[in-house]
Amino acid sequence: MAKSAPKAEAAKRPAPSASGKRASGNGAEEASTARAPATKDELVRYYRMMLTIRRFEERAGQLYGMGLIGGFCHLYIGQEAVVVGMQAALRPGDSVITAYRDHGHMLACEMDPAGVMAELTGRRGGYSKGKGGSMHMFSVEKGFYGGHGIVGAQVPLGTGIAFAHKYKEDGGVCLTYLGDGAVNQGQVYESFNMAELWRLPVVYVIENNKYGMGTSAERASASTEFFKRGSAYGIPGERVDGMDVLAVKAAALKAVEFARGGKGPYILEALTYRYRGHSMSDPAKYRTKEEVDEVRKKHDPIDHLRDELIARGVLDDAKVKEIDREVRDIVLRAAEFAQQSPEPDPAELYTEVLA
Repeated sequence: MAKSAPKAEAAKRPAPSASGKRASGNGAEEASTARAPATKDELVRYYRMMLTIRRFEERAGQLYGMGLIGGFCHLYIGQEAVVVGMQAALRPGDSVITAYRDHGHMLACEMDPAGVMAELTGRRGGYSKGKGGSMHMFSVEKGFYGGHGIVGAQVPLGTGIAFAHKYKEDGGVCLTYLGDGAVNQGQVYESFNMAELWRLPVVYVIENNKYGMGTSAERASASTEFFKRGSAYGIPGERVDGMDVLAVKAAALKAVEFARGGKGPYILEALTYRYRGHSMSDPAKYRTKEEVDEVRKKHDPIDHLRDELIARGVLDDAKVKEIDREVRDIVLRAAEFAQQSPEPDPAELYTEVLA
């Protein structure tokens, strides 16, 4: 007999809470900076993964400029600490779904860089056999259910994946990423309502990089306290420093434990920043070079973790250079594979079509 849909539970939910003191300006609360403990090996692994994402995206930008990547290409440069910190809180069997700025999420899910790059270039060796490009590749094996080009479309899909986890009673949690530009979509709030009614194991991760395409969050949203957007449904939320991988990990552990424990959805807003334009075709003239340079200089997530590792004696300059060489070699091999992989056979257009 098929199982019935999970029923709404009558028990009272914990009151929504937020961390940090109230700041001046737009009334937003400061982000939580509590940091998770990590072993030396974990710290090095986080650093290596963030650096891999950075170097991969830089090379992807080069290939786009050479005309080897067609269509849209949205780079994740600057936001690496968010996905690496979140991924550190997951366990096998969990799921991830995100929007179109998705290459970093794929790599953090341990998808093969060569397969990702080959898909970007539309080659047969890509994860979607060259038919998906930047925004449409998946790996069920790695629990990654795609980047999605329609703004906010991944939120109801992620809610559905969480429903599947609860229906199958497999103990899984779904991380559903969205940007500050998607938080005003109606489908987002329909998803919040359904997730809370059925206490679904989903963590909604709002990557607030301050700009939805070319519009600042302050111009687009009446309230920029996005972590409170679930309060009408009784969904708790928290804001975290998305430029600190250990702060993200601490908040992620709390949110994932909440969702996995049967308490329902949780909203986590990560304050972050993208260094490049919305996509490779965006010159980003809506903000000053000085603004971007200041974030790079004072808040870069990779530089800060590297300096911390050196200060703690975990790494020295020689080891840092060795890791950088290893990462660059991985990305170089991925780019070479992508360029050498053949293009799909035209007959591939007629495969995997649901009629």
